[in-house]
Amino acid sequence: MDDYAESVLSVVERIPSGRVMTYGGIAEFLGAGGPRQVGTVMSRYGGGVPWHRVVNASGRVVPGHEQEALRRLRAEGTPLRGDRVDLRLAAWWPDGPLVASGQGK
Repeated sequence: MDDYAESVLSVVERIPSGRVMTYGGIAEFLGAGGPRQVGTVMSRYGGGVPWHRVVNASGRVVPGHEQEALRRLRAEGTPLRGDRVDLRLAAWWPDGPLVASGQGK
């Protein structure tokens, strides 16, 4: 796993219960890559982090794992609108730079 992947996973680990970040938001916070690169990292290495807290720009959960992601999000009290996360209420942004990688806003 490269430094970028480790940085993505570090951000995901910081997302609080009941909140989410978008793929693009993670890339923006890191100042590198884009939503597709973050998605690739999550598909390859994201099983050990709260993957269900990462959604697309419209609030949709991980394709192919919708039921499990929605179950986990509901259990955490994440605001939903049907089968999507209500990003107006649930979106989260890290307060400061990543300690491990030294990257940030």
